[in-house]
Amino acid sequence: MSFQAYIDNIKAKTGKTPKDFLALANKKGFIKADGEITVKATEITNWLKSEFELGHGHAMAIFATFKGKKE
Repeated sequence: MSFQAYIDNIKAKTGKTPKDFLALANKKGFIKADGEITVKATEITNWLKSEFELGHGHAMAIFATFKGKKE
């Protein structure tokens, strides 16, 4: 599955884009306004899995967008 397919599947399942997840992560204090990630990847992926019922690969795809990977 391509990276874009992961992003498309996440949007279809949750209705949210990577930018939406970035804003939510910022509100939770996982990411500062300047883009600095303040927690380990595991904390973010666990949050995405539990709150949005994403699988590990899909949660990692969202995390990758936080690190700068483009859609």
